[in-house]
Amino acid sequence: MTGYAAGNGETPGNGDTAENGVTAGTTDTAGAGGVGAAVGATGSGIGRRRLGGGILALGGALALAPIPLAGAAERGTPGTGPATTEAGAVTDMAPEARRPHRPTLRRGSAARAGLLQGPLDQLVREAEAYLADSPKHPWYAGAVLLAGRGGTVALHRPIGKAVRYAAYDETTDTGVEFPAEQQIPMAEDTVFDLASISKLFTSILAVQQIERGALELEAAVATYLPDFAGGGKQDITVRQLLTHTSGFRSWIPLYQEPTREGKLRMLWKEVPASTPGSTYLYSDLNLISLQLILEEITGRTLDVLLHDEITAPLGMHRTRYNPPASWKPRIAATEDARLPWSGLERGLVWGEVHDENAYGFDGVAGHAGVFSCAWDLAVLARTLLNGGVYGRSRILSEDSVDLLFTDFNTAFPGDEHGLGFELYQHWYMGAMATPRSAGHTGFTGTSLVLDPSTDTFLVVLGNSVHPVRSWRSGSAPRVATANQLARAVPVRPERGRTAWFSGMASASTATLTLPALRLDSVRARLECSLWWDTEPGSDRLVLEASAGQEWRPVPFTTVGPGSGPGAGHAGAGPGHHRPGPQPHPAGWVSGWSGRVWHRLEADLSAWRGKRVRLRWRYTTDQLYVGRGAYVDALRVRDGGRTVFDADRPRDAGRIEATGWVVSAD
Repeated sequence: MTGYAAGNGETPGNGDTAENGVTAGTTDTAGAGGVGAAVGATGSGIGRRRLGGGILALGGALALAPIPLAGAAERGTPGTGPATTEAGAVTDMAPEARRPHRPTLRRGSAARAGLLQGPLDQLVREAEAYLADSPKHPWYAGAVLLAGRGGTVALHRPIGKAVRYAAYDETTDTGVEFPAEQQIPMAEDTVFDLASISKLFTSILAVQQIERGALELEAAVATYLPDFAGGGKQDITVRQLLTHTSGFRSWIPLYQEPTREGKLRMLWKEVPASTPGSTYLYSDLNLISLQLILEEITGRTLDVLLHDEITAPLGMHRTRYNPPASWKPRIAATEDARLPWSGLERGLVWGEVHDENAYGFDGVAGHAGVFSCAWDLAVLARTLLNGGVYGRSRILSEDSVDLLFTDFNTAFPGDEHGLGFELYQHWYMGAMATPRSAGHTGFTGTSLVLDPSTDTFLVVLGNSVHPVRSWRSGSAPRVATANQLARAVPVRPERGRTAWFSGMASASTATLTLPALRLDSVRARLECSLWWDTEPGSDRLVLEASAGQEWRPVPFTTVGPGSGPGAGHAGAGPGHHRPGPQPHPAGWVSGWSGRVWHRLEADLSAWRGKRVRLRWRYTTDQLYVGRGAYVDALRVRDGGRTVFDADRPRDAGRIEATGWVVSAD
């Protein structure tokens, strides 16, 4: 990712901050890293470091709770499932994820992947909409979309142009197009400059060295690079580089120094902008520093490490630094790089790295410079969801993969981060975001999202800086496509063939209202099944009651399914316990509930002797949404009488739905 005055960052806290509506966390809290602080610098590998911990949003409150490690949980597909919730429940995984094998990729139908075709079709339509003005200019000239679940790639679609513009005319704010016969359409195998997604490869290489005992997570960086201690950086640790809590500012113009030695002097003299461990601040300098450590301890350059340790074992033959000239016709062009919007006068960048600092390092850098295609990134995604193995090749142990998916930044809610991988970021993961969803973006218009809870993966590769970076803002295509892939994962009703679904619209209010009911008993209560996954805090599902004009919240309790095979279902045998009730005294839920059904009860005795109406009200803000909410098996009991039962056709016909729909999935 580039980092000059114009702002070319891609993650909240750098140049994209204003675009995606999120600001970087700057909490001045000592002891950053949360669970990461438990990792000892023992030199004995990861196997003994059984780490856990993360942020779970329950009832609108953020609470620390353990997230089971893949190594400790019962596995179907290693590293992917069955995923467990905070209650220990098994989530609705893809059918393949329950099998005792590690899938490799093949093309297949949505049904074979355990996905719904309609949302996948909508995913493509929404992505294509951003080829047009959105609102003033196209977000990208073209893109390659890839989505899958388990071992099945159910969608692989190129849209738009890989090469369209020869230049950018700043006086008219228009792109100067190549003649039509020289323009190149996107293809499935088009290669992209991944920009900051390159950081994931550097992070995986670092975790490999940690696993082998050659690198210590809690060791000071200066242990490996003595000159790094300059400028008061002697206490910065390897973990802080990987979680962006080192205190480094976002970037410095290393490319202005003509020699490698000069660039390194700038890095050695750099003074942290904040006390290491006190603040989350995304910085390219973290991964550049990590590159230098890796090259020091292995004696190999980063491009060689990438080939030897990741791409060659996994058969990722279209992934590398510095692609050869013969690849150029299959590479998406990036920017007409000229002053003042670029740091260097380069003209149309096509087949070379876009980022100035990576360019200054001859195209090989820890923070940017990797080129790849959608299928290769899907192989990487499948490898990680498999627990570090693909086919006969293992690049990481399952415990090591857990470190990528475990939040080390519990001190900085909203900036959840594994080792190198971002976690639970709605601003580009959309409704795919869960406490274990991992991924990254790249400034050139790229993104990768993995959701272990549903065993899904999404690759969106766009050339959004073609012809110029100022034409795109925000991450709307990333969010839109992620929302549709999340919607493509079916949610089966708790009982019967359908349930009520809130929908996933932003900036909306949806209500599901029962008819007026006369309650005469002190034991009156509402019962139903509830499923929710919303943007934490911002989007809420509220239970309300009204005996007249005013609606007010109704406190309730929920109980999730118990742990173990078959838990939460009728007839579960001995040992399949159910957890205790979870109170919701304010009458609402928000955030992550494990994507499983919960049983709900609400005491309605306060309305004894009155005619009362009950409703569910689902409200969302204008930014991001989760997978939404489902309500099933609605029943109101008044002592020994059942006064409303949605299973009775007459009662079901009296429900008033605004925004809610009956859904089989």
